[in-house]
Amino acid sequence: MLYRFKSRATSDLIMLEPVGRRVLQIVGKAPDDAHGIITVEQIPAAIAALQKAVDEEEAGQAAPGGQAADDAAEEPREPSERIWLRQRVAPFIDMLQISAAQGREVTW
Repeated sequence: MLYRFKSRATSDLIMLEPVGRRVLQIVGKAPDDAHGIITVEQIPAAIAALQKAVDEEEAGQAAPGGQAADDAAEEPREPSERIWLRQRVAPFIDMLQISAAQGREVTW
């Protein structure tokens, strides 16, 4: 399954199911809903939640033996090969920021 995030302020953003589910969970939305909306009023809280999750992941990696929960199911990778949450959510955060600036909601 794919998640297609849309905004009248930006191009569509497509995420594969595992990443899309995680993003929706982080911003407090039900990932099982086929359609949903992040209103203009909800965007600042969504951005803050995503940035907090990124910071927590990076802080967890700084601890000795720290390993994010998502990595448990993946094959072991070298730290330089790992795809961090920061990289995965950066386009979505950009979409949210542009949408907020233009007063547009984000849907999926």
